[in-house]
Amino acid sequence: MPHTKDQMQRFIFAETDIRGEVVSLEEAYQTVTEQNPAPRAVQHLLGEFLAAASLLSSTLKFDGIITLQARGDGPLSLIMAECDHHKGLRGIANPDPEADFSELENATMQELLGKSVLAITIDPDKGQRYQGVVPLEEETLAACLEHYFKQSEQLDTRFWIAVNEQRVSALMLQALPQQKTDSKEQWETVTALAGTVTPQELLELEHKTLLYRLFNEHEVRLFDSLPIRFSCSCSRARCAHTLASLGPEDVAEMIEEQGKVSIDCQFCKQHYSFKMSDMAEIFPDQASTLH
Repeated sequence: MPHTKDQMQRFIFAETDIRGEVVSLEEAYQTVTEQNPAPRAVQHLLGEFLAAASLLSSTLKFDGIITLQARGDGPLSLIMAECDHHKGLRGIANPDPEADFSELENATMQELLGKSVLAITIDPDKGQRYQGVVPLEEETLAACLEHYFKQSEQLDTRFWIAVNEQRVSALMLQALPQQKTDSKEQWETVTALAGTVTPQELLELEHKTLLYRLFNEHEVRLFDSLPIRFSCSCSRARCAHTLASLGPEDVAEMIEEQGKVSIDCQFCKQHYSFKMSDMAEIFPDQASTLH
């Protein structure tokens, strides 16, 4: 049966305090990696970040964005993925152009990033920004995320992620605050079953088929799927707002020196340029005083 493309689905186990999410990305993943030419090991890790950001976006109870970002001192200095409540997804990776990745074909996340921390940021459209940070001391992103949820959220959470050149898929299980006396035993049983999943099954099976194969002895309720797509939030207005923070004198000086100010979006490679005739667009409140 064909796999599920660019979809995320929530599911719950009846009569337990356990929920889950499963996601499969293909076109969105390929769009991001095409925008980020990089060695295969870097692109695979970027795929894992994209899948994880998609899964974590299911925790958003409001309009906003969730971001996973890691900076390190290794050959990969930055990797980031973010997903909003509309399931718009984007990501970037910045490998060192002078680093030799020929011997890092099967590198672990630690070997790529070096000494690093993982920041998980929740940025609501309205309200206070929240950020949690966890050291990247595990070899895989899945293990680091599990550590984060255990330490920061006090929630048992497990992740399984599989990736190749064409697609990335991931499965998440989470134990909600326990209300039933047999919750611990149920959690151990369900995670043991999930632990039998193979990368091939994650990548190739339709979600419904995958969950039946893993949990056919349990009553699983699968909710409607949500489409995920590549989406970039950059805009000319946002670029103008960024320039406005520099002040009119500095912006005018930059334009005089270069003929224009150019801004390129790292995520989608969109190009924006501003000339002297655009000063009123950058500083609308001062339009009458700008010449």
